[in-house]
Amino acid sequence: MITRRNKKLALLLAMMLILSIFAGCGGGTEEEQQPVGEKATIPVGINVELSGAVASYGSNARDGAVLAIEEINAAGGVLGQQLEGLQRDCKSTADEAMSVSAALVGENIVAQLGPLTSGDVAGSTPIMMDNKIPLIAPAATAANVTVDEKTGETRAYIFRVCFIDPFQGTLMAQFAADNLKAKTAAIYADTSSDYGKGLAAYFKQTFIEKGGTIIAEEGFVSGDRDFNATLTKIKGSNPDFIYVPGYYQEVAPLIKQARELNITAPIGGGDGWDSPDMLSVAGAEALNNTFFTNHYSSQDTDPQVVAFVEAFKAKYDKEPDAFAALGYDCAQLLVQAIKDANSTDPQKITDALANIKDFVGVTGKMTIDEQHNPIKAGVVIEFKDGAQTVNTRIQP
Repeated sequence: MITRRNKKLALLLAMMLILSIFAGCGGGTEEEQQPVGEKATIPVGINVELSGAVASYGSNARDGAVLAIEEINAAGGVLGQQLEGLQRDCKSTADEAMSVSAALVGENIVAQLGPLTSGDVAGSTPIMMDNKIPLIAPAATAANVTVDEKTGETRAYIFRVCFIDPFQGTLMAQFAADNLKAKTAAIYADTSSDYGKGLAAYFKQTFIEKGGTIIAEEGFVSGDRDFNATLTKIKGSNPDFIYVPGYYQEVAPLIKQARELNITAPIGGGDGWDSPDMLSVAGAEALNNTFFTNHYSSQDTDPQVVAFVEAFKAKYDKEPDAFAALGYDCAQLLVQAIKDANSTDPQKITDALANIKDFVGVTGKMTIDEQHNPIKAGVVIEFKDGAQTVNTRIQP
């Protein structure tokens, strides 16, 4: 005879058996649990400066990366899967970049694109290194981004598609000495950033090696807007060339004030100048006889560049600057690595990135060297009546 208690016990045992069967069926991999016919997306973090001091850089790089991802997905994706770009704003600060990376890691990203500046990438680096997930920086040009200065070791999971500060500083010094025939130069650098200090150091070294003389060295910091006193001092030294490595927020008003003081010497800088704000703040006339090193030009007639520029304009109704092109190349380089690895495993992607050779992007052909830097060409851009034109192309 079955008692009420025995009935309850039997029912409980039956329920436990059913639950164990369901648990056994659900114990497979995440991929096995997906409905038939559906494919998982490949989550890619886009951690860039969408607000704050260098929002122009981050927004344009994001736009380039998104365009690349849309084109890749429209062509069938990669390994039969669609890329999913997870866009986040690091607000142009290293601390926020670190927080964003930590959150993205929690969303199981296979790689991160960005941030843009060297300082913000440094904020993300500990998170990416600890979690062994690759980061591809579009425009972080400081040498220590991919190499630990203390140990000299390459940071295993940090890569970039831009050339580095030694190349930029050296390139501009060569251009000033060889193309502009400058014998003397003044340096007026952003001393609040590793970027500005790095470019200044390499420019100085190379310009002196070329037989030139540095007759003035001055500095400004992020947020400065009145440069008249220092520019008056520089004007008194009468340099043949003035090197101003820094970001567009300070450089644009600096150049405007220099021309208002009747400083007519050519002025040069780095890729931090590449922003529409240069023209809107400084003005076309003030920018005449100014030059900056950059990664590409939208005026390039190479078919791949032309196709990129047309697609970017069609989507965003604006001209793609170098940061847009570098963001685009970041996404394309990642896809190449995923294909080479035949996997979405972050470690296998990292190994593939380290072995990239002769990848052809819109910013040029690149091979990743042992320090995770691309070996690639650079250009010197000249402002002429407000328009950017290619003055010189330098192969490595």
